[in-house]
Amino acid sequence: METLAFIWDNLAPIGRMTVDHIEIVGVGVGFAILTGVPLGIAITTNERAAKLVLYIASIIVTVPSVALFGFMIPVLSLIGQGIGFLPTVIALFLYSQLPIVRNTYAAITNIDPALREAARGMGMKTGERLRKVEIPIALPIIMAGVRMAVVINVGIAAIAVYIGAGGLGKLISRGISQSDPRQLIAGAILISVLAIAADFALGWVQWLLTSKGLRSPSLAARIARRFGASAGPRSQPQQAQ
Repeated sequence: METLAFIWDNLAPIGRMTVDHIEIVGVGVGFAILTGVPLGIAITTNERAAKLVLYIASIIVTVPSVALFGFMIPVLSLIGQGIGFLPTVIALFLYSQLPIVRNTYAAITNIDPALREAARGMGMKTGERLRKVEIPIALPIIMAGVRMAVVINVGIAAIAVYIGAGGLGKLISRGISQSDPRQLIAGAILISVLAIAADFALGWVQWLLTSKGLRSPSLAARIARRFGASAGPRSQPQQAQ
């Protein structure tokens, strides 16, 4: 109750922190999508390049976030951006590459070859086939990688408060430094809620972008269909003449 009261009494600053957190994650993952999806598509034509790119992306993910932030401070200090927004966005961009590139690569390479042959038989060129056939089919798996990247980076962005970035990590940092469990718990809860909300929002976006023929019915539609079928008219037994 004390934590809830703290959140209620500090809605305005918490709202600003939430907006900052969303902005940091949105910019970092947004740039990762713009580069990761084309890169994942490009490496589908070269197995050696695919192994190299995925290997490098896997190594980046294994680097602890604190170490990555610490490495970027002296490098970006050369341009006066050693702390704050820019290093945080770059770190989230790097951490997003593996799930986005790997899912894109896996989605495109696992498309049924018969579909590609059918598209070629219809006279589609490579770009047209990619745009009209392969990407629409691969979209759910690509979006799964994007959703994974967002959820992961919502948590990583909280650590960026130690290099001067904003966001909900301020609550956790202040809770630790001031020995205030209210702020610590509030920060942890709000970051978790934000990650869950972002995942649900992207799931809805994924459903909208997916072709109608590939969409799975929603839970509400499945329930309505089931109860509608069970409540439908039943055949009456014939009476004896």
